[in-house]
Amino acid sequence: MSSQSGARFITFEGIDGSGKSTQARLLAEHLSAAGHDVVLTREPGGSPGAEEIRRLVLEGDPDRWSAETEILLFTAARRDHLERVIEPALKAGKVVISDRFADSTRMYQGLSRGDLRAVVDKLHALMIGREPDLTFVIDMDPETGLARAKGRNGTEERFEDFGTGLQRKMRAGFLALAAEFPGRCRVIDGARPAEAVARDVAAAADRALG
Repeated sequence: MSSQSGARFITFEGIDGSGKSTQARLLAEHLSAAGHDVVLTREPGGSPGAEEIRRLVLEGDPDRWSAETEILLFTAARRDHLERVIEPALKAGKVVISDRFADSTRMYQGLSRGDLRAVVDKLHALMIGREPDLTFVIDMDPETGLARAKGRNGTEERFEDFGTGLQRKMRAGFLALAAEFPGRCRVIDGARPAEAVARDVAAAADRALG
């Protein structure tokens, strides 16, 4: 499945607190101002069914689900999101910007509690079958990111509650992933003012959209 002209499906990845949600929103504003029809969405979630699954996986005890169960829940949410939001928007020629996509499952469930990356990839090939055209990995020191994330005082802290060890592992994992998919991944230094990060993101997105 290829999108229409240019990089129409753009995702943001990174550890918790890296600022990727802010950057996704700022890019959506930038592209809308440039005349693109933009859909800003997020994972897990983005569609009513997927948002229900989001509550199951992001709230509660860190040990609430096994990693294997979690992979199935995230994939179910992603499938619904793809069917109801992403694919229809891309078919209509819109630009879709998603705060997280399959790379987050490759990292959090594929690496966090055992080596389940092969399972994630098999399930992705079977049920999703689409990669983003462009992925921004917002890179950030794990201690800083975790402090930011915990400072939000939200209810969705199940993954933050695994602690800095997981965040360090995830940072290394996201950088390795960017090296694995150099065609679509751009690593952006997130340890700067949001405006500076946004300028780099906007420039790369403009080039990709061509």
